[in-house]
Amino acid sequence: MRRPGDPDQEDEAVRKGQQERLIKVWDTPPGWRYWSDVNNTTVGVWYTVTSFAFMLFAGVLGLMIRVQLAVPENDFLSATMYNQVYTLHGTVMMFLFAVPIFEAVAVILLPQMLGARDLPFPRLSAFGYWCFLIGGIFVCGSIFFGQAPNSGWFMYPPLTTQARFTPGYGADIWLLGLSFIEVASIAAAVELIVGALKCRPPGMRLNLMPLYAWYVLVVAAMILFAFPPLIAGDILFEMERLFDWPFFDPTRGGDPMLWQHLFWIFGHPEVYIIFLPAIALLAMIIPTFARRPLLGYSWIVLAAVGTGFLSFGLWVHHMFTTGLPAISLGFFSAASEAVAIPTGVQIFVFLATCLAGNVIYSVPMLFVSGALGIFVLGGLTGVMVALAPFDWQVHDTYFVVAHLHYVILGGVLFPIVAGIYYYWPIVSSRKLHDKAGKIAFWLMFIGFNVAFFPMHYSGMIGMPRRVYTYPAALGLEIPNLISTVGAFVFAAGFLVVVADMLRPRKDPYADRNPWNAGTIEWSGEIPDQPWGVRSVPIVKSRYPLWDQPGFVDDMDKGRFYLPDAEEGKRETLVTSVLDAEPIQCLRVPGPSFVPMWAAIFLGSCFIAATFHLWTVTIAALVIAIAVILFWLWKATAVVPEKETKYVGLGLELPIYVSGPHSVSWWAMFITMLGDATAFLSLCFGYYFFFTVHADFPPAGTQGPGVLWPTVSLALFALAWGACLVSHRVLKGGGVMGARALLGLSFLASLGAGAALLWGPHATGLQPTAHVYPATVWILAIWTAIHAFVGTLMVGYCLARSFRGFLTPRYDIDLSNVTLYWHFAMATGLVTVATIAYFPLVAGGGV
Repeated sequence: MRRPGDPDQEDEAVRKGQQERLIKVWDTPPGWRYWSDVNNTTVGVWYTVTSFAFMLFAGVLGLMIRVQLAVPENDFLSATMYNQVYTLHGTVMMFLFAVPIFEAVAVILLPQMLGARDLPFPRLSAFGYWCFLIGGIFVCGSIFFGQAPNSGWFMYPPLTTQARFTPGYGADIWLLGLSFIEVASIAAAVELIVGALKCRPPGMRLNLMPLYAWYVLVVAAMILFAFPPLIAGDILFEMERLFDWPFFDPTRGGDPMLWQHLFWIFGHPEVYIIFLPAIALLAMIIPTFARRPLLGYSWIVLAAVGTGFLSFGLWVHHMFTTGLPAISLGFFSAASEAVAIPTGVQIFVFLATCLAGNVIYSVPMLFVSGALGIFVLGGLTGVMVALAPFDWQVHDTYFVVAHLHYVILGGVLFPIVAGIYYYWPIVSSRKLHDKAGKIAFWLMFIGFNVAFFPMHYSGMIGMPRRVYTYPAALGLEIPNLISTVGAFVFAAGFLVVVADMLRPRKDPYADRNPWNAGTIEWSGEIPDQPWGVRSVPIVKSRYPLWDQPGFVDDMDKGRFYLPDAEEGKRETLVTSVLDAEPIQCLRVPGPSFVPMWAAIFLGSCFIAATFHLWTVTIAALVIAIAVILFWLWKATAVVPEKETKYVGLGLELPIYVSGPHSVSWWAMFITMLGDATAFLSLCFGYYFFFTVHADFPPAGTQGPGVLWPTVSLALFALAWGACLVSHRVLKGGGVMGARALLGLSFLASLGAGAALLWGPHATGLQPTAHVYPATVWILAIWTAIHAFVGTLMVGYCLARSFRGFLTPRYDIDLSNVTLYWHFAMATGLVTVATIAYFPLVAGGGV
């Protein structure tokens, strides 16, 4: 509904002026400032190119493995170099390609699918990318200096935690390099969850979201809960390597099994974190070429959610041979079988859609069909290894290698290539070459099966994994030689795809929406414009380009929301979580080098710690914190020049909102869920040791006492309460009272952290003597750090208040910090209950 005085969107001159202003606001910076860009399309392209570069690097390592194993007793690689090569091959494929490529594609496609101008935190996306690039180069570059990790991508202790087994920096590079990369993964997950929940176009209720957005939501949530246990394990691991804290040393009460639990709590969900985005691409491609909406929308959403949920209950099936009780084997075996049900639902939905439609055969559909066939075969072998008796026979053999590659490489890379051929017109405004695509498909499909199918046989006759050579006359020569030939054929097929993408483009632009798809991302102009969408649409269907007449024309002519950029600001809409009702006109920040510098200094902190350069580590950390604070001060919670913005169609929206309506509140909430997961993983370690030891704490060991932990808990409560009340006082107009309470919270939080650390120090707990004091110390340090971070946050709010940026009306900063303190208080409570009170209840001493 328009109001008098609205621009006449039928006037060509009006539209031209709007387009010029939008281009000026959203255009990519020229020259060297190009690298300051934060636009989702630019950052997504960087992410994608870098992910594929790492994948090609890992592919070369994989071919080196196959050359080494092509014949018996080969000396192409030494044992040491082979161990480095296969460790980096798995590490790069899993951490630097499989997960980042999902985030890269989602950063490009999700805003366009949602009819949004950008994701809500574009500088966070850029920060995540630079973290990913720096960490990836650090990890991959280690092999050129003979310092690459060499103990497998799973890094099982005690082989990796004791310097006598793994001298050098390889394990540290793996741990700290990947921990830094995990920062990028979690940052992207937060961005994507908030984007999917809060930046949908008006009218796009949850049940109208494109299936790709649903999969993004599920997978990003899985990253949020799967990566923190690995981060917790990395912390314990590195504390043992750096400072000899015995978390995995059985001679001092540690247990290597704890690493396996923490690693595979991450590791098995990661299989589905990798697989589900590939399925998401199929869910977008198949309806287009079947010429009908996907059958069973609700079923496939439930199946995706079910797969994500069940994936967290399967980790023990990687540990069937570790001597677990039979009841555990039975439970996790059943759970591993059960996950085949939602997975099967998704496959059958795709097949039913093809059967019910009128399929148009094309290069994307070739790769789709190959992906379905390969994944089904990989799934069948997955059902086999989920049975404990069968797993005992093939564990650590090449049968598992074959299964892994059928599921992860075949079931993921084929859909990705299908997506490349399908979505290339959106990225480059041109189509890839059909003939090259068909050649690539057959080389990849044949090469893949020739490479990996014989490995089932090799494993069944006893070829172990992770061996750099094998003797002759074991019957392994022919299947290994066949696998090597197939691997090179497969690589040649993928290189055809790469060459097709990189070849000079002299052919004309593709037609707009060349596949006649039905979802919003295909409404974009060709060649592409930097603004994302010309106007933010109203959506009433899952396939608006099919079901809403004149939809694209209405978008092009600015008949929807935000057709202009009168104030010269980058803007998009924020809507409600369930029904997508407009609630805010969000202004997002533009190009900046600050995210790059924040990543550089934070990366320097991790890299310096790897080489035990502690002065450099501390200096880099301080500078990184300063850069991040500068970033927050200048680009977040900006007080606007006016209260509301007219966005079109008679709708006026606020520019500044706080609390649960704010995207930053959601980002804080989601981040703290991940933080809480990491903390609970550390608590899991404490109670794991309690269950495996007859006496934990050991007899005669004095704990942190009750006094100082209780004092700390009281100060935590005071800091939390003062922060909570200060927000309420500020909302009531009491600025001076709020400042006084923030000052009290500042002092109390400092005291809470100090008191918690003083407890184990005062009682003389030595973390190198036994795993019990080490576990107490790690929980105390984790919680004290959160108290000190809370101190920093409260101090930041005080500074904002004195500068006039934190007021009763403009209170985003304090609203978010109060939310943080809810989690910090819970962390303090659980920590004190665990290290001070639980031993009393359990019958030990403190």
